[in-house]
Amino acid sequence: MIAATWLIAGLATAGVITRPMRSPEWVWAIGGAILLLLFDLIAPTDAGRAVAKGLDVYLFLTGIMLLSEVARAHGVFDWAATLAVNHARGSTARLFLLIYATGTLVTALMSNDATAVVLTPAVFAAARKARADPLPMLFACAMVANAASFVLPISNPANLVLYGGHMPPLGGWVRSFALPSVAAIVVTYGVLRVVERRRLAGACAAGIAREPLSAGGRLSLAGVLLTAALLIVISALDEPLGLPTAVAGVATALGVSLLRRQSPLALVRHVSWGVLPLVAGLFVLVDALNSTGAIAQVALWLRQAGRDPGGAAAAGTALAFLCNAINNLPAGLLAGTALSQAQPTRLLTDALLIGVDLGPNLSVTGSLATILWLQAIRREGEDVSFLGFLRVGIIAMPLALAAALGTRLLIG
Repeated sequence: MIAATWLIAGLATAGVITRPMRSPEWVWAIGGAILLLLFDLIAPTDAGRAVAKGLDVYLFLTGIMLLSEVARAHGVFDWAATLAVNHARGSTARLFLLIYATGTLVTALMSNDATAVVLTPAVFAAARKARADPLPMLFACAMVANAASFVLPISNPANLVLYGGHMPPLGGWVRSFALPSVAAIVVTYGVLRVVERRRLAGACAAGIAREPLSAGGRLSLAGVLLTAALLIVISALDEPLGLPTAVAGVATALGVSLLRRQSPLALVRHVSWGVLPLVAGLFVLVDALNSTGAIAQVALWLRQAGRDPGGAAAAGTALAFLCNAINNLPAGLLAGTALSQAQPTRLLTDALLIGVDLGPNLSVTGSLATILWLQAIRREGEDVSFLGFLRVGIIAMPLALAAALGTRLLIG
């Protein structure tokens, strides 16, 4: 039974990564969960509890995706794109820097998923308006979504998963992760500038006429900004983020629809709802692996690794690479479950969180944010293959990971 569980989980994960026949990622995650149930490798009650563990994540994603769709539909992205292009003053490299800095702020204040869902369409629009190659700008969105995802607790849903819903106080978080975050963000930017230097050379368009936002666009933008402020406050209070985010997204969508006298169903139809069953399926797969005794062995190894700083860094590095095999949400869940049994040091926990957040910059299926990013660029007519992303990630991720872990070890 153990071998069958690992086989099904492995095949499902491979399907999510490779997407045979361009099938949606969620089909493979849900398919694997169904097979586990059919072969009695996981009890229905256990599968239900596994799905329920992700409730806060589902609510958070729902709110973020609704906010994104409302903003896109009412011209906020095009407005922001024109603003960025004009501030670049004809320099493709300066436009790239502006996009990267904006991505850092969006990730820190609204989560890496928001950068993937909300910012990516705006970046594509900016590149189109500037008549610049969009791929370096799009890579900036994907990479900074992970590089800046431990600036604050709210910057990545995987943070919540790894800490088991009990986040450390905001002050303690900043002391542990402020400098490692800066190191990761700066190193990732430097790698991207070097790798994409040819595409970023030369001039781009400037002085584009900017039309004012419509009433619906202004309300959409206000909803996004108020949600960001709300999430910071809730994070400081150490409260769950999912429900407030969902409420903010629904309220913004309904408010704009009422203002425009349009049915909100038109907005709902364009949301990438497949992300939710994808996450649910991954939670079930991880719970089934837990029943094989794998997590108990991981907890034992972590207990030994956490005895010295080098062991903590090795654990964070191993988890970073594991994220690219099974995605960082289930990897974070596995690590969080193991940590609850391992009696870890704070340094070990922090090293694992850095690994969970930075590791996915290696491959396009390493995190939910990069999967959302991939869906967003496909919607705009672009695509990046697994090898195409790896070409950049194989340089950016290890260097940023080493910089962040090294900085965290120096802090002590």
